[in-house]
Amino acid sequence: MKTKEIVERLDGLLYTEKFEGIDSSSNGLQIGSNEGAVNHIAFAEDTSMETIQDAADIGANMLVVHHGIAWGEMNRITGGEYNRIKALIDADISLYVSHLPLDAHQEFGNAAGLADILELEGREPFGKLKGEFIGIAGEVKNPYTPERLRSLLAGELDTGDGSVKLLKFGSEKIGKIGIVTGAGGDWLGEAVERKLDVFITGEGKARIYHEAKEENMNVILAGHYATETFGVISLSEVVSDWGIKTTYISRPTGL
Repeated sequence: MKTKEIVERLDGLLYTEKFEGIDSSSNGLQIGSNEGAVNHIAFAEDTSMETIQDAADIGANMLVVHHGIAWGEMNRITGGEYNRIKALIDADISLYVSHLPLDAHQEFGNAAGLADILELEGREPFGKLKGEFIGIAGEVKNPYTPERLRSLLAGELDTGDGSVKLLKFGSEKIGKIGIVTGAGGDWLGEAVERKLDVFITGEGKARIYHEAKEENMNVILAGHYATETFGVISLSEVVSDWGIKTTYISRPTGL
């Protein structure tokens, strides 16, 4: 299949255009020619020398990731950016990136995958960012205790050497849940406004401890990497149905 067709299908599936001007990531095809042909796509969360080498080793000619190389304007291509770009070009691997579009997607996205694990019902968009939503909120039929919810996520997520942290400052009975994956600490206030019982994200700035304590809100920090593998895994399954060979690359960071 031509690179151009794959890019058009992915852009349409993920509503990539909706996030232009919102996302600092340059979503879509970051490196490569639309005229190329693709028969094997590797999927990974991060663009790193390790994931590029993994993709090259298995003979992939496209790498689809959540975290790409270009963030805002690139005035210089030096250091790590140069090394990664050179490695992709040398291996003849195109790079397709989906950052916020893949966080936001209510069916294939990162928050959606986490919501599936928790069996959230009555789902609705959560985590508003400039008119779009990048997370999901919902309710569980059988409420959790904070400790049981933390334990469930610790057992289900690919945290590597990391851990799932619980800031237990709210209700002992967790039914209403809000999720923004990755570095989603800025949406704690929305969780408070919606009167949720817990806010789940990957990581938060240091102030999230005091903010959660003062607002009597439970917070679970489940790891940036661990909360953001769902999207690329889901995409790999979708693309496989297009008749293209797909491989998921796991490189947990523990962060």
